[in-house]
Amino acid sequence: MPRPGPGQILLRVAACGVCRTDLHEIDGDLAWPGHPIVPGHEIVGRVVELGEGVEGFRRGDRVGVPWLGWTCGICPYCRSGQENLCPRARFTGYQIDGGYADYTVADARYGFPLPDVFSDEAAAPLLCAGLIGYRCLRMAGDARRLGLYGFGAAAHILTQVARHQGREVFAFTRSGDMAAQHFARELGAVWAGGSETMPPEPLDAAILFAPVGALVPLALRAVVPGGIVVCGGIHMTDIPSFPYKLLWEERRLCSVANLTRRDGDEFLPLAGRIPVRTETHPFPLEAANAALASVRSGTITGAAVLLMDPGRVQPGA
Repeated sequence: MPRPGPGQILLRVAACGVCRTDLHEIDGDLAWPGHPIVPGHEIVGRVVELGEGVEGFRRGDRVGVPWLGWTCGICPYCRSGQENLCPRARFTGYQIDGGYADYTVADARYGFPLPDVFSDEAAAPLLCAGLIGYRCLRMAGDARRLGLYGFGAAAHILTQVARHQGREVFAFTRSGDMAAQHFARELGAVWAGGSETMPPEPLDAAILFAPVGALVPLALRAVVPGGIVVCGGIHMTDIPSFPYKLLWEERRLCSVANLTRRDGDEFLPLAGRIPVRTETHPFPLEAANAALASVRSGTITGAAVLLMDPGRVQPGA
C-alpha cells in the first residue's frame, strides 16, 4: 500500500484506460526509466488519504489523473505556461507508478475533478485520449476541414468535440477497416476512408494519432497551402524522405508533447457539456494483457478500460 507524501493524494483506483503509450513502454519504444513500471495514466479514483499540505480535495472525492504527473514549477517552461515541456517532468505510469493497480499516489496539482455525467469507465479515456486530442486540436488552430489519421480512442473523442465546434471531420483508418469507418461516420465524420486515400476535399489541418511515420507525407499532401499537420503521438516510426514541394507554400509540421493543466481545465468541463460519448470496452485488472493485446491489434473501436471492481455500480452510469 503506497502512502502519500507532502502534496500528494492516495487514490483507490476505480478505472484506468489502456493507452497505446502503455504499449510503447512495454515494447521498449520509450527508454526504460530504470525501475519496474506500473503502467496506466488514464486513472479515475477516489481520495483515500491526503498528504501534508494538500488543499482542494477531501476524502471520497473522485479524481482523474493524467500522463503528466509532476513538474518542477520553477523552470522557464513552467513559468511561461509550457509545463508540458518541463525538462524535469515526471509521468504517470512511467516514472511514477500508475493506475494498473488497486491504489496509487498522485501529485494533487495534477488531479482533476471529473464531470458527474461520466461513469468511472466512461471518464477514463478522457484523461489521455481526450486531453491529448484536445491539445492537438488547439494546435490545429481554427481549421474547418480536419483530417484525423488513425481512428482509435483519441479520434473518436475528438470527432465529437470538433463537430460540436462546427468543424468537418475526415476520418482515415487502416485500409479496409470498414468497422472503424462506419464508427467514424456514426460520430459525425463527413467522410471516412483508408489512410493512403486522398480526401475528397483539401484539408485545412490534419492530426496524426497513428504512430506511422509514412503517413506524414500523405497528410502534407492532403492539406491546403498554409495548412498544418500535427503529430499527436509520443512515438512514431521514422518519417520517410519526401519532396520539399509537400512542405512548401507555408505548410507546417509540428508535434504535441504531453499536456498542461490548462488543457484539463478547459477540456474536461467541455466534454461534460457536449457531452462526449466514450466508446469503451471493459476488462478486469487481471485481464490487462488481453486489454493491451486488443489495443495492439486494433480489434476494438473506442477505448479499452480496466475496471478494478467491475461489479460496483458507478455514478453517472
